[in-house]
Amino acid sequence: MNRRLIFTFGIFLSGMCIPLLAQTPTAPPASGASPTTTSDLESIRQSAVAFEVAYNSGNAAAVAALWTEDGQYVDDSGQTFEGRKAIQGEYEKVFADSKNQKIRIVIDSLTLDSESTATEQGRAMLDPAPAGAPVFGAYTAVHAKVSGKWLMSKVVDARVELPSSYNFIADLDWLIGTWVAEEYGSKTVSVCSWVANKSFVQRTYTVTAPDQTTTSGIQMIGFNPQGRHLQSWNFSPDGGHAVGTWWPRENGWMAQMQGMSADGRTSSSTVLLTRLDDNAYVWQSNNRIVDGQSLPDTDEIILKRQ
Repeated sequence: MNRRLIFTFGIFLSGMCIPLLAQTPTAPPASGASPTTTSDLESIRQSAVAFEVAYNSGNAAAVAALWTEDGQYVDDSGQTFEGRKAIQGEYEKVFADSKNQKIRIVIDSLTLDSESTATEQGRAMLDPAPAGAPVFGAYTAVHAKVSGKWLMSKVVDARVELPSSYNFIADLDWLIGTWVAEEYGSKTVSVCSWVANKSFVQRTYTVTAPDQTTTSGIQMIGFNPQGRHLQSWNFSPDGGHAVGTWWPRENGWMAQMQGMSADGRTSSSTVLLTRLDDNAYVWQSNNRIVDGQSLPDTDEIILKRQ
């Protein structure tokens, strides 16, 4: 992963929601803990919240100000940025390259090593998650108390890959996003997103007819390790369902679908996805059979990225 995609507080499980640190209750002080100790730990936790706020507002100067003057940041590739100026410059590049990304932080452990030093370990998440295989980003931050204020003196990131079937379905990465098609007064909206550590693509779709009636459904696409091919599972609100076997073809995919409607009728079809470019693809269903009766092929529908 590009070093700019794992930041000071690392990257947490891809695509999973973690409550904001500000919403995480602070553990009660241990029996016998001094008020000073409790206050110091809370101050360090608040600096993590300040980092979230500064990062999510794209304020590189405010991010760098959370380090000591000679602070260090070591990214997951081992590159070191020394001093606030260098750290600010790196975050300016980060914010320019990844606009609208937000970060969420989880602190796993926080200990006072002395009256003026502390060690924090934790994880974090970027939303939207970076492209590529999912990773677990762990971080260690050493804090120093300078003139009564807790600042980060050194932060080190580490990359740990997560178990996932992503590599088997990485070719579908271009599908992630929202797609819209308007044909003959009907509007189709299809939203594709990664789920389960990027092991599956979830596609939700809604079709609005000219009379404003709607139909919708959900599809999951993943890797079948037994058959060594992609497989999909379709579910409609009325109880109908279908299973598809996917095979690559030039500029796209072909899926052989076998299904059953809510009233027990069997169906089969061949679905073709043809990629035009990064922002458009063609969908068509042919060889359609319902309860032994052949149906005409559908028109080609062009979906465009919204």
